[in-house]
Amino acid sequence: MQQQSKSGLPVLALAALGVVYGDIGTSPLYAFKEAFSGTHALAVSQENVLATLSALFWAITLIISIKYVWIVLKFDNEGEGGVLALTALAHRLTPKAGRTSAIVIGAGIFAAALFYGDAIITPAISVLSAVEGLSVVTARFDGLIVPITIGVLIALFAIQRHGTGKVGMLFGPVTLLWFVTLAVLGIFSIAQTPVVLLALNPAYALQFSVAHPAAAFILLAAVFLALTGGEALYADMGHFGTRAVRVAWYAIVWPSLLANYFGQGALVLRDAAAVKNPFYLMAPDWLQLPLVALATAATVIASQATISGAYSMTLQASRLGYLPRVRILHTSDKERGQIYIGSINWLMLIAVLLLVLSFGSSGALAAAYGIAVSGTMIVTTLLAICVTLWSPRRYRTVVLGALGLFGLLELGFFASNLTKIASGGWFPLVLGLAVFVLLTTWKKGSGLIAGQRRRMDIAMRDFLAAPMPDVPRVDGTAVYLTSDPSTVPSALFHNLKHYKVMHRQTVFLHVVNEDVPYVAAANRIKLLRLAPEIFRLDLHFGFREEPDIIAALAGVREAGVELDPMATSYFVARSMVMDGPGELSRWRCALFSWMTRQAEGAASYFNLPANRVVELGTQVIL
Repeated sequence: MQQQSKSGLPVLALAALGVVYGDIGTSPLYAFKEAFSGTHALAVSQENVLATLSALFWAITLIISIKYVWIVLKFDNEGEGGVLALTALAHRLTPKAGRTSAIVIGAGIFAAALFYGDAIITPAISVLSAVEGLSVVTARFDGLIVPITIGVLIALFAIQRHGTGKVGMLFGPVTLLWFVTLAVLGIFSIAQTPVVLLALNPAYALQFSVAHPAAAFILLAAVFLALTGGEALYADMGHFGTRAVRVAWYAIVWPSLLANYFGQGALVLRDAAAVKNPFYLMAPDWLQLPLVALATAATVIASQATISGAYSMTLQASRLGYLPRVRILHTSDKERGQIYIGSINWLMLIAVLLLVLSFGSSGALAAAYGIAVSGTMIVTTLLAICVTLWSPRRYRTVVLGALGLFGLLELGFFASNLTKIASGGWFPLVLGLAVFVLLTTWKKGSGLIAGQRRRMDIAMRDFLAAPMPDVPRVDGTAVYLTSDPSTVPSALFHNLKHYKVMHRQTVFLHVVNEDVPYVAAANRIKLLRLAPEIFRLDLHFGFREEPDIIAALAGVREAGVELDPMATSYFVARSMVMDGPGELSRWRCALFSWMTRQAEGAASYFNLPANRVVELGTQVIL
């Protein structure tokens, strides 16, 4: 985790505003008004407005301010957050019981799959809700809302390949201006109708729940829209550290959001007709057009953070063995975390545009929002409970009690969001299920291939115990990449069978993907001499690192092995999946076969010199 000095803390906190709080910071555009619109809209009355504000205040306080910002940020995996990092941590601490371990991993992977639903809906609903402010300025823009939104989104995804380093320097200041604007608009509105401050009393939400339980249950889905950035702030904590994230929240984000929500409530009490778009109608006429521009910039920043999160999630899933190798472009020479994954980028753009065209308004999209995030929140809570139980922590009983309370609240939010399935909530669930099938199919298929190889291949100890083959030795070094160092790579047998030679020096190279984000340089290399001129080399990488083998091999000379770059050949094996009477069903076998064809080759993935690589294919029946 990054360590912040006192002088650097304000700078980090400012930077965190754009990346960490972009998502939750744009919720005022649509969250409050959803309680008073749609099929189950509440009537605009003082009782309902105060109850809604009271529910908003306490939901944000309990779930975001206490659960995420204060408690969950403590559950970091070597400084990294997010549901996959937490899953890896929980799995590492899991008692040695197969079923428990499988449940922990399955829950974490499903939550990661749901994240993609959130990553697609966030750009669509955020940008659409911002551009809708044009219709408040003048009705002449009504027919242009969707086209303008599509243009903004296409431009946003098109620039991803070029990186966001230069534009990203503006994220913090623009988002700070956004939060200041939220606070100022809200404070001026509250000053005109201070009665809304009564909603700070939780009794208003509780009394409404007792008097109107069905309406209160439906209201939870609207209230939850104000919490949708909670998972994002946890996932992005590794970029800035917990201290900067907490300072930004408590000093700027939390008070600004609450002031704006209460300001919207005050406006609606003064003018019930303003409920159609209370955010923009709080502003004077002369400020509305600049406010649309600022809101659009803020939603683009929020969308950028979500898109980057999808890249990072894909990278982590690939490193942990749940996705095939994917082509990654690093868009910054200075920031290793700034990456671009083309396949994910364009698939997301297509999905986002289809959402905008299908739903057409932020109000309609709000029905699809919430289910994915609430499901992920529940899994995060359960994994945090597991980590608390299985590791020594201070105040364990208090933490477990708090997490249990949060879990019950989140179950209520999830159940309320389920009422929106028919009106669009099915989308993130279907998408999450599809991604879950992809992740688990790859993990299962990869495991079956590894198992088949172990059964067919000769054990390394037997190979080393037998007399060395009486074949000619050629100059140079052969580096055989292997996924299982306990067996002899099939590529070596192909060499002996077809070419009947061995190199003067042989290295069996095994890349180990650890379930920690980063591996220290001192722990990168593990070299073992197996026989004269035969070595086993393990290279360890974290799930947030790029496995650059050539760079890592620079340290092998110190361990006693000379690798002349011009006299070293790299041998890799590639499996061709064939359908057959195996453990995978026919459709999953076809899916796995398709995924293997999309995987990036080992040469480019591991940054091997293309003119020094020999690739050999083998057929595998699943």
